[in-house]
Amino acid sequence: MQSCIFSIMTPVFSALQQLYYDPDMDKKNVAQKWLTQAQASPQAWHFCWALLQPDKVPEIQFFGASTLHAKISHHWSDLPPGQLDSLRSQLIAQVGQFASGPKMVLTRLCVALASLVLHVLPETWPTAVPDLLCAFQTGEGVTEADGQARCLALLELLAVLPEELQSSRIPASRRSQLRSALAVDWSLVCSLFQQLLQRPDAPCPIRERVLRCVSSWLTLGIALKDSEVLLESCFALLKESDIISQPDCQRFADSLLKVVPQVLGLQEQLKKAVQDGDMETSHGICRIAVALGETHCRTLLEQVDRWQGFQALVSMIMSCTGTPGHYPVDETSSSLTLTFWYTLQDDITSLDAERQTLYLQIYRPVYFQLVDVLLQKASFPRDEDYATWSADDKEQFRTYRVDISDTLMYVYELLGPELLRNLYDKLGTLLTDTTHPSSWQDIEALLFGFQSIAETVDVSYSDVIPGLIGLIPLITANNVQLAETIMFTIGSLAEWLADHSLMLASILPVVLHGLSNPELSVACVSALKRICRECRHDLHLHASDIMAVSQAVLVKDIHKSPQCMWIMQALGFLLSALPSDELLGKLLSLVTPHIQQLEKLANEPPSSANKLLIVHILGLLANLFSTFDLNKQSERLEVMRPVQTQPHNDNPVVVVLQQAFPLIQTILNKWLNEPEVVEAVCAAFEKSLKTLLHDFAPLVTQLCELIGQMFGAYPQASALDLTRQLVHIFGCEKDLFSPITALLELITNITISIFQLGSRDHPDVVESFMQLHTQVLRRKSDLYLSDRLDIKAVFYCGILSFKFPETPTLKATCLLFTELISHCDDIPVVREVLQEDGKLLLQTLLEAIGGQSPSSLAEHFAEVLFSVSRNCPSMLSLWLREALLPPGFPSSHLTTEHKEHFCQQILREQVSKRRMKDIVKEFALLSRGLQGTEYAASY
Repeated sequence: MQSCIFSIMTPVFSALQQLYYDPDMDKKNVAQKWLTQAQASPQAWHFCWALLQPDKVPEIQFFGASTLHAKISHHWSDLPPGQLDSLRSQLIAQVGQFASGPKMVLTRLCVALASLVLHVLPETWPTAVPDLLCAFQTGEGVTEADGQARCLALLELLAVLPEELQSSRIPASRRSQLRSALAVDWSLVCSLFQQLLQRPDAPCPIRERVLRCVSSWLTLGIALKDSEVLLESCFALLKESDIISQPDCQRFADSLLKVVPQVLGLQEQLKKAVQDGDMETSHGICRIAVALGETHCRTLLEQVDRWQGFQALVSMIMSCTGTPGHYPVDETSSSLTLTFWYTLQDDITSLDAERQTLYLQIYRPVYFQLVDVLLQKASFPRDEDYATWSADDKEQFRTYRVDISDTLMYVYELLGPELLRNLYDKLGTLLTDTTHPSSWQDIEALLFGFQSIAETVDVSYSDVIPGLIGLIPLITANNVQLAETIMFTIGSLAEWLADHSLMLASILPVVLHGLSNPELSVACVSALKRICRECRHDLHLHASDIMAVSQAVLVKDIHKSPQCMWIMQALGFLLSALPSDELLGKLLSLVTPHIQQLEKLANEPPSSANKLLIVHILGLLANLFSTFDLNKQSERLEVMRPVQTQPHNDNPVVVVLQQAFPLIQTILNKWLNEPEVVEAVCAAFEKSLKTLLHDFAPLVTQLCELIGQMFGAYPQASALDLTRQLVHIFGCEKDLFSPITALLELITNITISIFQLGSRDHPDVVESFMQLHTQVLRRKSDLYLSDRLDIKAVFYCGILSFKFPETPTLKATCLLFTELISHCDDIPVVREVLQEDGKLLLQTLLEAIGGQSPSSLAEHFAEVLFSVSRNCPSMLSLWLREALLPPGFPSSHLTTEHKEHFCQQILREQVSKRRMKDIVKEFALLSRGLQGTEYAASY
């Protein structure tokens, strides 16, 4: 064993040097992967101690400690027999050695020791906690550490012990057992904490560490009634709030009610801290109030005779929500309170009818007040102040407003339409009261409130929306933030406008005017797109204006590429609802400038700038065609029409594509080896195809030839995906069977040659190839009867694909084999290849299940096995036992009994796919030596 350890130490040190100090990221990744494998090896139980030697740098010591934790938490079953006592003693000694630091090594060692305790408590080491208290307080194993360091090391261990229990993957029954075992020792631990807090000379780090320990231990369900004196001492420190965030305290309501006055007693300190700008103190007090209110809300509400005390706590939390100043520059406390208001609302509405009625009378006014407070907090600061904010401050404020928006939407469920009436009245007053000029910030905040609600709530029945639509044109939007919110508000009301089309005449000019302002790009274009999508059938009178303004901003390059794509989507919605006699003319007027620019670029020498322009223009056309939908169907690719409709031979998009086809061919001839251009061409056709469906038929033959040309020159996944859509839509069309079959044969042969040359660098192509053949089998399995389609080669390509590490590729491969096997009776060549090499398929599957592939894919492998079991039961019986016969296959963790049990389970399961998945998951865990571990509990 010693020679094995010495032989691995040199590469371990070398890999650590590479991981920590080599600037090359590829080398770092290789080192990281190798070290992870080394940690999983049996030798790691021994070499970890060498890494913890005092002469090693902290990074190497940390890796040694991490290795210990990894072995104890994930590979406990590998611990050599009779080594538990030695491991425990060494680990305690190492915690003592590192009591004075480095801190990161000490913490990791404490986590490792905590994990060991959780493995052996209470059966093997029932006195673990008292023994550890004794060991560190008497100095056993930590003789080199001074008193304070020894105490801090003990507190670190006590803090991480419950945390390790919380974070570990442990079955619920075992977790409950450990909670109870630790709770037995709470009196000893509580006494230690109390002694340390009451010592007048206790250093600040020790007292702060005690607070963390208390916070940690109270998550175990420790009774508050047994801890009141300790809690009082903790409150006096005003450092942490989590000490009162113990879950499920309903049993201890009396003790909890004694805590509430103590929290309320902190209000003067809170007020003073806010006045003095002491953000740390105000933040800490707010955390205490919110933790108490949020964690014990239901318990406090149920004490109906004490409702005034809880209402006082709610008022305190409201003051925290309304902390003066702007988040995050002037204060950071208000954001802590938002989840409390969700909790209070949920708990009130879940009470019995009598108490719910009582509390709604009390708290509806409180929630109206909350809306006012939240809108004030969401208000932008003065322009001159906002200009001084950093980019990070602005981003935090934006996120904060999103959180407030979510809260307002939730509050609406409690307050209902009255909330919208309240907001409307205030907005009307601001806009019409000339005696008291309003700031743009106040107007913006109220619109923000409207938008927050209308974005997700059906406001079609509200009687204030017409008035709001009437007020919007009266707002002078001389500020970008206000103008943005106006646009977002209009966008959120698009569905309402669809039912009230007369209002479009007053609101559309606002949107079209903003379209020429690049600062409003996202908000304005989004509003236009939503209006065109929802109101398309009512926009005929406005179509010319929308077209003219949109074309003008596209020509002027006012907007970035993503917003240009949105504009084209908006125009696609608009045009598709126009009268048929206007369609082609308006479509041509829109696309002709772009096609002319493409022609110009096609005749110029290739360059980077030209490539970007070509991709951009093709993207514009793709997005236009993606929404130009004359069929007006939803979920077209998921649910095909049961009755085949006749194609619209004069579909304007088909006309445009037919005219543009030679140009696209010319562009490809020059850019065939540029993946971005090929992808853009494929995207344009794929989006058109998804929208046009059978109307696309006149273009199928040409497109099949074009795809073959593209894939032959430069195989790309996008070409395979486009072919898959053709198969899906036209696979059953007799007139198009020939070109689609020829294309499938061509790209199959090309992809097979890629496998022969080495496909590892093309996982996306492999994935799309698997998906294409799955679609063929589902949609038109007759294609597999072609003599020119090498089905056996496809089968062997699938076998090779099981070796890929990419999860999407493996999932696609599983889908292909699941579908392929189901056709073994109706496709002779499938039956032949299964008879010849079904055992190879089983061996490959078992290798993947046994550890070659991620265990998270076990259920997908189970789908394949279930298909074999259902369709080839007799062959499965022979293949499975033969495949599992070699010793150590597919894993050295498996015994002969394990394999035989697995065979019996698999062979008898032909009905329940869920049961098959459970069988395979269990086998995967056994193969990895993980059965019964914390990982298995969450698997």
